[in-house]
Amino acid sequence: MKIIQNEPMKNHTTFKIGGFADEFCEAASIQDVFSALEYAKEKNLPIFVMGNGSNLLVSDKGIRGLVLKLSDKFSKCEIIGDIIRAESGILLSSLSKTAQKNSLTGMEFAAGIPGTLGGAIYMNAGAYGGEMKDIVKSVTYLKDGKIKKIENGFGFGYRKSVFADNNAIILEAELKLEKGNSDEIWGKMEELKKRRVEKQPLSMASAGSTFKRPEGYFAGKLIEDAGLKGYAVGGAAVSEKHSGFVVNKGNAKAEDVISLIRYIQKTVKEKFGVELETEVKMVGEF
Repeated sequence: MKIIQNEPMKNHTTFKIGGFADEFCEAASIQDVFSALEYAKEKNLPIFVMGNGSNLLVSDKGIRGLVLKLSDKFSKCEIIGDIIRAESGILLSSLSKTAQKNSLTGMEFAAGIPGTLGGAIYMNAGAYGGEMKDIVKSVTYLKDGKIKKIENGFGFGYRKSVFADNNAIILEAELKLEKGNSDEIWGKMEELKKRRVEKQPLSMASAGSTFKRPEGYFAGKLIEDAGLKGYAVGGAAVSEKHSGFVVNKGNAKAEDVISLIRYIQKTVKEKFGVELETEVKMVGEF
């Protein structure tokens, strides 16, 4: 496994924003994960584990220590009846297509989510009425140097799980799906794709929905009703297509995004008395 010095994190996030990681590596196996942890321990480096970087805003100052990426190199997958077992680095889009090809239904909601399986479980990702908590059967993870497997106690809630709280590294998961008709499953996936294309700014760099859904409201509507559609700070802007997305117009800095987020939160709180909580995770040296 190659350790890269001073790796630009903007190349590893869908926001296309971020300074340099002191050290960076990509795991292709569980042994690589152990090796990375051992390397960080020997060098006394903090370690940050990431997937596809689809929900991250990395600081302009970068990330100190070692970044361990679990993505397409760590993505083995197998079908056992109506169960899919896969390594955590596999993309949800790829996993959803595998389910469809094997006539397994239940993953259609995840076909357009740009993250990895591990990241999706970590934050209980969801869309169009489905969430990871609906299909996760078991999770194998690494904590305190030991590999553990659980089949309950996932602690799933709105955009959270027990793994977000206990510093665990998700290695593998089993998803329980149901037998279905592959053509019907494909049709549903295409319908959800069409809705995404119509409503979301997929052609622009972003980290997906910037804010969590406040109880009783929709973040995008609150932001639009506050008159902030299209509002920009530097290279960051509220999407003209969907106000729930902050997008990178091409040259945004992390500080632009943070300033814009704070302004949105302040304006929405003043106008509607609602506090918006960020869904995007901010990492690095801020």
